[in-house]
Amino acid sequence: MPEHPINPASLVNTSHYPLDNTENPQYQKSLTLTRAQLKRDGCAVIPDFLNPLGLSRLLAEAEERRNLAYFSANTKTNVYFTADDPSLAKDHPRRIFLERTNGFITSDCYDNNSASRALYNWPALMTFIQDCLGKDRLYIYEDPVSNMIVNVLTPGSQFNWHFDTNEFTITMLLKSAVSGGHFEYVPNLRNANDECYEDVRAVLCGDTQQVTRLNLAAGDLQLFLGRFSLHRVTKNTGLSDRLLLIMSFAEKPGMIGSVERTRELYGKVTERHLEAQAQRVRADKLMD
Repeated sequence: MPEHPINPASLVNTSHYPLDNTENPQYQKSLTLTRAQLKRDGCAVIPDFLNPLGLSRLLAEAEERRNLAYFSANTKTNVYFTADDPSLAKDHPRRIFLERTNGFITSDCYDNNSASRALYNWPALMTFIQDCLGKDRLYIYEDPVSNMIVNVLTPGSQFNWHFDTNEFTITMLLKSAVSGGHFEYVPNLRNANDECYEDVRAVLCGDTQQVTRLNLAAGDLQLFLGRFSLHRVTKNTGLSDRLLLIMSFAEKPGMIGSVERTRELYGKVTERHLEAQAQRVRADKLMD
């Protein structure tokens, strides 16, 4: 890895997305288009966000760490990553367990010299996300294991329907599946005040009326409200990995994933997870 500081702007297609110049008309154009997508679809795709150098560098970093990916021995989870609750009806969403066989390269595998970390910590990127969402202030998701991760979808694997812990996530597709590995979602299926269990159950039982599938290309950035929108990645039916860089943000400082969810997804927890469990910083009271 290079020892000199990395300029995050060198990784981005700044001719189309001048994140470091908010007065640029092209910045305002990108902002308008992204806001319109979010309002209409609950999701926005910014094509060719990474330039060829940026895509090559971030992909190389992920592939260098590929052997560090964690794959859980437990391949059945519900959408909340919680244990079964026999007190509930058998068809309750918290009792519907689906196959999950993807893996993750965790945040602690990246040091501050990495290009991926430099981009995640870039204030201009944070400002752009804030502007797109119409938020006065966002914070880095402080989870030391999962604030910036790579979702590894090996041939034959999939990531079942689920909600995110953090409110806002951006993803950058580094390597697409040759076939399969599609991102699908149901926008705003729950809200901060209601789990909407009946609507969730309908999707888990096969109702596809509200399901949207996105066609993403390597280098695209996706902005997504993952805490409220149910989403999944379908089975990778190709012969090579699908690699997706995920960067997470929160509305409140100090947000860290639950011990149960973190251990299930990433195979480890830290002292910070144990300390945060009692305080549980969230912007709502939804299930994780």
